[in-house]
Amino acid sequence: MAKLLLVLVCFLVTFGVTLIRTNATTYTVGDNSGWDVSTDLETWPQGKKFYVGDALLFQYSSIYSVCEVTRENYDSCNTSNVIATYTDGNTTIPLSKPGEMYFVCGEELYCLGGMKLQVNVLTNSTAGAPQAQSTLPQPSSKTNSPSAILPSTGVVHNNGRDSFVMVFLGFMATMLWMVQI
Repeated sequence: MAKLLLVLVCFLVTFGVTLIRTNATTYTVGDNSGWDVSTDLETWPQGKKFYVGDALLFQYSSIYSVCEVTRENYDSCNTSNVIATYTDGNTTIPLSKPGEMYFVCGEELYCLGGMKLQVNVLTNSTAGAPQAQSTLPQPSSKTNSPSAILPSTGVVHNNGRDSFVMVFLGFMATMLWMVQI
């Protein structure tokens, strides 16, 4: 009976960790258009829910940059006092705490032209987390972006049946190990 209880506890812990770990989503800002002055960044976040543990992937050409700023600097496109600046053309920013986050292009004229983004990060919840979608990958259209392939929806999901297969295989290995003891 003790062996069965141990196996059940191991399975539940492994399954729980897999669920927590696999709900993270990476959103490509601007989808296929990327972080660009021609992208409608004001409406891009609509219909999306951002959770702690998710990430924003900014892909942009060398004439742009990404600056994380305060709300005041976001409203005025002030880039002289920023929280962080990124210039590598392929920036992933983890969403590590709940609340509003603000991003602007480091070039004030592009920011004034609409190249800025506001997202509301919610506390992590498995109930409302997005589910994996089947889409064919499309390469980025940015000139200096890496050759990494991204889904055409602009969302990279780290969950799916592979995680559950891993849990199942781990459970079966534990069962076989317990039978031999």
